[in-house]
Amino acid sequence: MKKIGIIGAMDVEVKTLKAALSPLPGESSVRTTVAGGCEFYEGLLDGIALVVVKSGVGKVNAALCAQRLILQFGVSHVINTGIAGAMASGLKVLDFVASTDALYHDMDATGFGYKVCDIPQMKCSNFPADQKMLDAATLAFASLEQANGHELIAGRIATGDQFISDKEIKGKIKAACNPACVEMEGAAIAHACYLNDIPFVIIRCMSDMADDMEENTYTFNEETAAELSAALVRGMLLLF
Repeated sequence: MKKIGIIGAMDVEVKTLKAALSPLPGESSVRTTVAGGCEFYEGLLDGIALVVVKSGVGKVNAALCAQRLILQFGVSHVINTGIAGAMASGLKVLDFVASTDALYHDMDATGFGYKVCDIPQMKCSNFPADQKMLDAATLAFASLEQANGHELIAGRIATGDQFISDKEIKGKIKAACNPACVEMEGAAIAHACYLNDIPFVIIRCMSDMADDMEENTYTFNEETAAELSAALVRGMLLLF
């Protein structure tokens, strides 16, 4: 049976989906479990069993949360929803990226003869998203009324433990792995899913341009972008 784990790093990224949950059959309220420093909310959304959780920011928080979703809650699929900084040419604030693959832009073992972004002694360093879930995101976006005037592209997502707001750093990341966007959790979730053979996709709405923007630009777009991302996730649930 399909049971989808949905991870957002921050409250703003999961609150819309959390609020939309209804209780599981035979239960009077949405089930809440506190484990590993996270609160997991189990319920139904449009008839689909979901576990919605805020992981906290950063790679370690995200990976631990994904692993717990898989082992403790037995999810069959994982979606990472949230916001990101745009990298791809032509991508604008409130446009979307659905992951084709994900990697770490801050993995650097070049001193041992590896390429930038390569994880030593692993067969795979750019973790591939599930094609059916990616197709579902594309199809759902086509009918997403809230996204009118914006676009979705399928592309690489690059993850690191830093908020990118500097043009020079942005240029280095682009040269190293040419991602469509950058954020702080996706590849860690993808990594956990890859090792556990769990299908995943990362859905990110652009909140900023990952460069020298004014702080209030990011703050203004954060909630709008997160709500749009959640709406897209909801739209794709029945499509894979």
